[in-house]
Amino acid sequence: MSQQEILQLKQSLQRRIVGQHGLIDRLLIAILADGHLLVEGAPGLAKTRAIKVLGDGIEGDFHRIQFTPDLLPADLTGTEIYRPQDGSFKFQRGPLFHNLILADEINRAPAKVQSALLEAMAERQITVGTETYNLPQVFLVMATQNPLEHEGTYPLPEAQLDRFLMHVRVDYPDGAEEKRILELTRGEARSQAAAVADDGPAIAQRDLLAARDAVLDVHLDPSLEDYIIELILATRSAARYGEDLASWIQHGASPRATMALDRCARAQAWLAGRDFVAPEDIQLLAPDVLRHRIILSFEAEAEGHTADSCIAQVLARVALP
Repeated sequence: MSQQEILQLKQSLQRRIVGQHGLIDRLLIAILADGHLLVEGAPGLAKTRAIKVLGDGIEGDFHRIQFTPDLLPADLTGTEIYRPQDGSFKFQRGPLFHNLILADEINRAPAKVQSALLEAMAERQITVGTETYNLPQVFLVMATQNPLEHEGTYPLPEAQLDRFLMHVRVDYPDGAEEKRILELTRGEARSQAAAVADDGPAIAQRDLLAARDAVLDVHLDPSLEDYIIELILATRSAARYGEDLASWIQHGASPRATMALDRCARAQAWLAGRDFVAPEDIQLLAPDVLRHRIILSFEAEAEGHTADSCIAQVLARVALP
């Protein structure tokens, strides 16, 4: 699997999704690092379109699930269907058995539904009754949250948040990008064929798995490995970097953050055409890896600090090797 094929996929995504370069990069990093994304942004920012277009570019199927308060676990996992002709039960697979899953407005579903999704994300399997079913090797959940509306929502438990590789925030496009969006949508409205660009054959799943192996072979210098570990430790023992930082962070990141930052930095370097990780790869992705994994104190919130501002302080105070 060559980097050129992935870069062609990236260019295809950029042609069809305007103004969300960061989201495109994070989607590719997530699929190369075998992780899941939590995306936060207002409606209309191409979140659904992004993962749907990614599904067009790879050999795999896409399914969107609208999370609502009345959703049941079986609506995700599937259920046993009774067959009266022979008196047996047959398992009818649910939408989680697809390769790419959009969990739209994930925080609108109750805890039972979240627990079903948690098993799928963490274990790559689904248990129904006494039977356990494996999910595809290429399996990515992109969950969305609307930051503008919180009525009728359920906060995601910390254990589930920790399963997301990155928490990505998307914002509005600028004026020039908005104009390009108008041109693109007008073209698609004139012809349905224009909505599906001819970008060649989809990337096979075996090639994606080979690309994941190539990402793991990207060199990470031992000094940068120590730097990643020190960044994570700084969120747990922040007093070493200032009493103010210690008073802001109530709980630091788990070891999953260390593993996530390692995998993401390697994927970022590979996408950039390098066979080694640079310090800027780590610093670029640290906010997305950490913002949902640290819990701020009441004092920090009272003083107006955010997870991003605390992470910026950690990056500023932990010395580069």
